[in-house]
Amino acid sequence: MHHQKNITMIKSIKKIAKQIPYSWKIYEFMLISWDSACRIISGKPKRFCPVCQKTSLYFFPFFINGKIMDKRCLNCYSQGRHRLSYIFLKEKTDFFAGNAKKVLHIAPEPCFQPLFEKQYGENYITADLFTPTVKVKMDIMNIQCADETFDIIYCSHVLEHVSDDRKAMSEFFRVLKKGGWAILNVPVLKSDKTHDDPSITDPKERLIFYGQDDHVRAYGPDYADRLRDAGFSVDVVHAKDMMSDYDMERMELQYNLACLDTFYCIKS
Repeated sequence: MHHQKNITMIKSIKKIAKQIPYSWKIYEFMLISWDSACRIISGKPKRFCPVCQKTSLYFFPFFINGKIMDKRCLNCYSQGRHRLSYIFLKEKTDFFAGNAKKVLHIAPEPCFQPLFEKQYGENYITADLFTPTVKVKMDIMNIQCADETFDIIYCSHVLEHVSDDRKAMSEFFRVLKKGGWAILNVPVLKSDKTHDDPSITDPKERLIFYGQDDHVRAYGPDYADRLRDAGFSVDVVHAKDMMSDYDMERMELQYNLACLDTFYCIKS
């Protein structure tokens, strides 16, 4: 939905650009060139996306509810949390080491799906309750799979949309093999604890209380404890634990402060 809005916006910008006098286009080109030269001279980094391995001067603003919430790669449309997850998977796990493992990917992101499919082939299972292009239609509060089916589970920014997140966490633990691991990321706000009120159903109220009109709760620092209650051993890894400030700026990871933690969950 948000991707479609951004595509529509880009088309609108291109349409407007065609109506701009040629002299103004030259002026704009000179400004961009000057900005690029200043970046090079001053040593400031270009933007770099580790997912598609492309560089660019800028990332495109990503809007939610009229506010800029993140920045998208111009090539693969990855957001900051995707770029961070890719770095974590590559440097902190054996995800890209082989294709013998069975992987469950909930609500697969377009920037990841082709890469993961290529890596794991038939062992890569995509699932969602509403998206028609996934391999399996799945309610993560009631996963129709046997115990200890998967070696790896990747589920990012989904649990804040689920009515009973504890049930979903329990189901992930059940279908994960012993010794397997999961990435279960959510946006974590700076509140003292998770705020979860089932009586708040109006999208306008959810926007006020949870920061987004389709969220059903706002997670706090106690999110990791919820995962531990489900049985997981949890390691919370911050972006700064993996990379320098320079790389964080280059990938624009510092833009969305609620998405800088990776929740690495192990079934021991």
